[in-house]
Amino acid sequence: MKAIPRTEFARRRRQLTRLMGRDSIAILPAAPVRHRNNDVEYAYRQDSDFHYITGFSEPEAVAVLIPGREPAEYVMFVRERDPTRETWDGRRAGPEGAQRDHGADDAFPIGDIDEIIPGLLENREKVFYTMGVYPDFDQRVVSWVNGLRTQARNGRHPPQEFVALDHVLHDMRLFKSRTELELMRESARIAAGAHVRAMRFTQPGRQEFEVMAELIHEFRRHNADTSYHPIVGGGPNSCVLHYRDNNQTLKEGDLLLVDAGCEYECYASDITRTYPVNGRFSPEQRAVYELVLEANEAAIAKVKPGNHWNDPHLAAVHVITQGLVKLGLLKGRVSKLEREAAYRRFFMHRTGHWLGIDVHDVGDYKIGDEWRVLEPGMVMTIEPGIYIPSGSRGVPKRMHNIGVRIEDDVVVTKTGVEVLTSGAPKSVEAIEALMSGASHA
Repeated sequence: MKAIPRTEFARRRRQLTRLMGRDSIAILPAAPVRHRNNDVEYAYRQDSDFHYITGFSEPEAVAVLIPGREPAEYVMFVRERDPTRETWDGRRAGPEGAQRDHGADDAFPIGDIDEIIPGLLENREKVFYTMGVYPDFDQRVVSWVNGLRTQARNGRHPPQEFVALDHVLHDMRLFKSRTELELMRESARIAAGAHVRAMRFTQPGRQEFEVMAELIHEFRRHNADTSYHPIVGGGPNSCVLHYRDNNQTLKEGDLLLVDAGCEYECYASDITRTYPVNGRFSPEQRAVYELVLEANEAAIAKVKPGNHWNDPHLAAVHVITQGLVKLGLLKGRVSKLEREAAYRRFFMHRTGHWLGIDVHDVGDYKIGDEWRVLEPGMVMTIEPGIYIPSGSRGVPKRMHNIGVRIEDDVVVTKTGVEVLTSGAPKSVEAIEALMSGASHA
């Protein structure tokens, strides 16, 4: 199994402390346990920022970075070892494990945090912390600082400034390391295999949830999990952007839109493929599909260093607007229709988003008023679409309920672009060949 090495987590902490500067402190809490219903917990997923800095997968933990502090720059607070609880809930690292296995300079039981943190905050000028994510923990951080303020007369100096930790940390997360890219390639490879499996399985009469089961089976057999709830929408459901019910029967003559990615070692993939339930595109379906595919490829061609974040979207918009005019779904001059955003009737979302530890990963899309310049190591999705729901006025009935989205995951490289999701077929010929050879036993 691939994994981020301890040395990389240490490198990230060093980089963050350099950006923070001396006389500062950063506090990062782990994600709390969430309950699904009554006393049943959701499967635990670590907070993305906390994972990025620590690689520590347990709840009830806090990481503290104190640049330049001689005794210990990296301090962790974690659950103590407890044989009884570990019998029920699994092994804990404990403070010793946090030092031995996770690189902490010092580690304490989480129950001691209220006594120890005020001393760490003392005489620090700035607190780097992300407000608003965990309101209960926000109150504790504020109370620690306010407690120091009440003791100012005793020579205990509280920090004077709160700084948004996410602003610094999320810019770091935007640029993927070599190891991160390896994990993202693996995540994309697993997800692409799941889409191939779903294509082979699909036929009229099967249920959307059965297709979803094929996807999840392929994820789990590679020790990956879903990175979001899969969208498996046949016919009219292909035109619902965030369709989640996945409970309808797949019908002869319909398209099936499948938007599904996995999370491998905390790194996400995000793929959409659209294909005919019966394995053969109708002329109308093919015309819309090939238009979206052309937009997908035009957008990918704009992913390279020096171009702006918005360039792939503009390329997709141009191709789609031009194509919608050719199909008779829009009327007028292409340049005017683009300016007026007439295409938004059929293509109402943007062409992509950052991708990484989160599916909709962190990082600014604009710097000031300017779209961000693409640089090597950035990872993003490219996902143009066209959606023609039933009842669309002025559209021939034979084109109703055609929803097509084609989504790939791409990396900005030094010379251009790497498509991570090429293992999932997307040409008409490749899809039809795959589905015609499917075993429908």
